[in-house]
Amino acid sequence: MRTAFAAAIAAAIAADPGLAQAPTPPPFATTKVDGTDNVYIFRNGNHQAMFVVTKAGVIATDPVAYGRPTGGQTYVDEIRKVTSQPIRYLIYSHHHYDHIAGGKAFKDAGAKVIAHERAKARLAILKDPHTVLPDETVSDKGRTLTLGGTTLELKYVGLNHSDSTLVMRLPKEKIIFVVDLIPVGSVPGRGMIDFYPLESEDSIKTIIAMDWERMIPGHPGPGGRLGTKEDARNLLTFLQEASSEVQRAAREGKCWDAAEKEVKLPKYANWPGYEANLPFVLRRYCGLWGRGT
Repeated sequence: MRTAFAAAIAAAIAADPGLAQAPTPPPFATTKVDGTDNVYIFRNGNHQAMFVVTKAGVIATDPVAYGRPTGGQTYVDEIRKVTSQPIRYLIYSHHHYDHIAGGKAFKDAGAKVIAHERAKARLAILKDPHTVLPDETVSDKGRTLTLGGTTLELKYVGLNHSDSTLVMRLPKEKIIFVVDLIPVGSVPGRGMIDFYPLESEDSIKTIIAMDWERMIPGHPGPGGRLGTKEDARNLLTFLQEASSEVQRAAREGKCWDAAEKEVKLPKYANWPGYEANLPFVLRRYCGLWGRGT
């Protein structure tokens, strides 16, 4: 089965065949966020993380090293190319391995690892040797980090893509880092499997109400662009419409197979990932409206 990333690329090429001639992107890359002095995006494959360089050290997020032989060392090396400042913190966005495996290189570099308290509880049970346990935890009340004149807010906005997701906001730069909950301009995929549907709507509404202008997602958006509040509003509408259509199908006894085959959302057919990922969305809402879970 094709990955969601491969499906999105195939859809983009189908819409614009000229893209097939585009050069293959390098396996990893580091870019400075336009209009900032100290905010960077590290991309490793189809995963990306944010790091912030301050006068007193670096705040990094998500090792994004799952299944990659060099672990988080590539990420650490990329930070070293940007600054000689020590890496003070590594923050986990949530407990899923595809984003947080590979933190040992950061721990070896002297970073304190921070995560939501439920992320630590889950990781402590699983004992994955490639995923470093947090040194410090954040409760549902959130936390604010201040380092070298830079403020980073760690906000818990409820159940959504996980029960341990932290939304990270740079108030001065009006930038947020949101992983998996709000994909940019595309249909969400396998992450819907462990997704809290109705609670996620409230989380997205809370995020929209925050003061920010640009969003760094955990996976690159189309063309590598950052997200906007319009993207968040569009996703919210998509989820609400998918929920409504599946609820109707469930009342007719069509969950699961019939609903997955029959329910369509043609309004979103031009979104990357529509064909490959819509079944995951429908399956999760069948879980909600067909089983009550």
